[in-house]
Amino acid sequence: MRLALYTFGQFAQPAEDKSNDGFHALNDLIFALADKTEGLIARSGYASDEGTTPWGDEVYPRFYEERGDGWSPATLSLWQDLESLFAFTYSGLHAEAVKRGREWFRKPEWPPLVLWWHGEAALPNWADGVRRHEYLHDHGPTPYAFTFKAPFDSAGAPTRVDGQRVREFRARSATAS
Repeated sequence: MRLALYTFGQFAQPAEDKSNDGFHALNDLIFALADKTEGLIARSGYASDEGTTPWGDEVYPRFYEERGDGWSPATLSLWQDLESLFAFTYSGLHAEAVKRGREWFRKPEWPPLVLWWHGEAALPNWADGVRRHEYLHDHGPTPYAFTFKAPFDSAGAPTRVDGQRVREFRARSATAS
């Protein structure tokens, strides 16, 4: 079993608005860090990017409002476990970007992310992420779709993020930098 992650946000202003320059400046740096992060198995590319392969057609949840941009920030990735993903999400440059999210994104009326255990050999696709994301919004956390605040283990039992393991990942990441 591998941990799948789908994230979705909607810019407060059009994507190319100057107010989003900070987001755009950090985006590639954060992806480069993620690609070297212990625990990341793989992440989907985007059809618009060279050299990456998208995991299916890029689709967005029903919360997406098209405003002439044609896209919205979203990610899809696979991780080994909760702790490696948590350590990456809430440490370093990515944590700084999360703190600045209010500068760039609408206040969400939806979950910012969804997690689920993916046991299939095939990679999850964007539609899988959207389906789980909308399910989490409509039904709350379950083994089918959950968050860091209400996680489930790969057998479907409620669990918690192991803080000691998160600290170990952070320590290894700091020495690798």
